[in-house]
Amino acid sequence: MIDLRSDTVTKPTKEMLDFMMSAAVGDDVFGEDPTVNELENYTAALFGKEAAIFCTSGTQSNQIGINLHVKPGGEVICHYESHIFKYEGGGIARNSGASIRTLDGDRGRLKASAIEKWINPLNDVHYPLTQLVSIEDTANRGGGAIYKIQDIEEIRGLCDSHHLPLHLDGARLFNALVETNVEYKSYAENFDTLSICLSKGLGAPVGSLLIGNKNHILQARRIRKVFGGGMRQAGIIAAGGLFALKNNINRLRNDHEHAKEIESILLTLPWIVDVVPVETNIVVAIVKDDQTRNNAISKLKDLNILCMPFGPHMIRFVTHLNVCANDLNYIRESLRKINSK
Repeated sequence: MIDLRSDTVTKPTKEMLDFMMSAAVGDDVFGEDPTVNELENYTAALFGKEAAIFCTSGTQSNQIGINLHVKPGGEVICHYESHIFKYEGGGIARNSGASIRTLDGDRGRLKASAIEKWINPLNDVHYPLTQLVSIEDTANRGGGAIYKIQDIEEIRGLCDSHHLPLHLDGARLFNALVETNVEYKSYAENFDTLSICLSKGLGAPVGSLLIGNKNHILQARRIRKVFGGGMRQAGIIAAGGLFALKNNINRLRNDHEHAKEIESILLTLPWIVDVVPVETNIVVAIVKDDQTRNNAISKLKDLNILCMPFGPHMIRFVTHLNVCANDLNYIRESLRKINSK
């Protein structure tokens, strides 16, 4: 089975598993797990930040990041297709008691000019206080779209002028950075907090990190504890993330090349209306109706290829380290075989 539903389906390689099994461990709640500590210090240094905290998932690291920035009754500005709004179970309302101002933008990306119009006035008691701006890079719902660094810098400047923190949902941040070649530290200095995932294209079995200054991460440790996220001998899983960061970043370019090959195949097929331009490892095909979408997904499953619906008239394919060049030949042949009418 070739699983193209998501890059979360990756399985650790033998080398990663061997590294995990040999990891030194301790009690992370006591701050005594040497491998967790190494992962956190390595990641913070990579992005030029003071500290990081290991979390179980990207949802957890995002929700902790949001919680440390906002107070109940405040408001978070984000894109209406952003993960923190759409796919985190209403966590902003439930965990932080904050409202959400969702905005539209090109393929999941926001501009400073769009954000500025929705920053609420400080002295008008009718409005919630705007307390945080959050963006997502790459934008999942935008088909893995990458932010231009100039747009991020403008958003940072806007936040500074309004004394607002800026949070990054960087679940697939490394996919963006290997394409843009923006230096990690220069990129990260635009954000107060960054959430990065280890369990997607990087191939670790579990885990994310929240990165920021020492004070933010100290607060984050308390919030993680309250959220039930304290782990004990977590070095075994942290080692997978450490191996991924040291070995699997540059190979993301292979996934992008594979995604572009799938894009080129899809564009030749009569039942495909269009394909969202591929920038990283996510391919979104647009078909004429949901029946065509469902039929195509079913027929590909019969051919041992898994993909998934991605909204009305859309199918998503995601490449990752478990999809090899030989798989692409089979994918090409299979896509050409099916008639999805």
